[in-house]
This record gives sequence, C-alpha cells and structure tokens, in this order.
Amino acid sequence: MFHAVRGNVAAVSRLLIPRNRVLVEAVRGRKSRSDPKAKSKAGRIKVPPPVDPVEMLVLQERFTQYDLIMRALRAEFKEELLWRRYQEEVGTLAEERAKQEAEEHQALMAWNDAENQRLRKLHEARIQKELEEKELRRAKAAISREKKMETFIKEKEQEILKLQEEAKNFITLENLDQRIEEALDNPKNYNFAIDKEGRVVKRTVLQ
Repeated sequence: MFHAVRGNVAAVSRLLIPRNRVLVEAVRGRKSRSDPKAKSKAGRIKVPPPVDPVEMLVLQERFTQYDLIMRALRAEFKEELLWRRYQEEVGTLAEERAKQEAEEHQALMAWNDAENQRLRKLHEARIQKELEEKELRRAKAAISREKKMETFIKEKEQEILKLQEEAKNFITLENLDQRIEEALDNPKNYNFAIDKEGRVVKRTVLQ
C-alpha cells in the first residue's frame, strides 16, 4: 500500500496543490560529465553482442545486392534524364519546339500587325475629328469677328449720324448773329435748387 502511494506522489501532490498556483512537476536531471560512475556499474565491462557467422554472410550478400540494384536504378534514371535533355536540345523534341515557337511567333506578329492597323485607323480618325473641330472653331471665330465688326460699324455709323444731327445746332460764323438774338429773346435762368429726386424746388427771378 505504501509502495503504491510512494509511486503516485506526483499525482497526489498535483491534487493537493491549490488551483490558483502554477503547477511545476519535478523533473529528474541528467548526469554531468564530472559525475562518477554509478556504484552498480562500477565493475561492468561492455562486451559486444555475439555475431552469427551465417547471418553475417547473408547480410553482406543482401547488402551487396541492394547496392548493385540502387546503382543500376541511378544509372537508369540518369540515362533517361540525359536522353530527355538531348531530345529537347537536339532531337525531335527540339525540332517540334522550334516549329511551335515559329508558329507562335508568326501568330503574334499577325496579331501585332492587326493591332497596329486598328490603332492606326483610330489615330487617323481622331486626327480627322480634331481637324474638323479645329476648322469649325475657326469658322465660328471668323463669324463672331464679322458680327462684332458689323456691330462696331453700326455703332460708329450711329455716332456719326448723331454728330451730324448735333452739328446742325453748332454755332458758326454764319449763324452767330442769329444765335445771339435768340439768346437775348429767350433768356434762361440756371439759378435754381433741386431736391434728392432731381426736381426743381426753388428758382430765382431774373432781374
């Protein structure tokens, strides 16, 4: 009974340790290099296990066969690898690969030419459209300049007509005496006051 309890000391101690503490089990350490030999093994002499000669011969023969088989397999695999490499570089596989690459190159060149043709057409269409828009803008600008010039000419003609009408009332040497008589016959009083709205509110009487 005590022997069983002694063998399960670690299990019992694990049960008795509180739950809130870290569980650390005792581990048996290894011997260091400076530790002496155990007393139970002080007079022990290592003796190699006995070898059966018949079994030794069988094992040597089997090892030799295994070595020969592995060498043959390695040589076979190496020869097959070299043959494949030779076929890829020089043999029929190389020819097929070169033919395939040539066909792929031709297909890519044809696709490249078609793509260049499509892009060239798009570029030409875009340039043509830009030229048409530029011509349209130039025509609109010319029409706008003509309209502005016509408007300017009409304004100047109106100003000339207005000046011609005003020139009829100018005082010249020919109508100087007539204008003096008209001014004396129709005196005007400019001495007056106006309000904020511009109406005359007060005027002095001429003497």
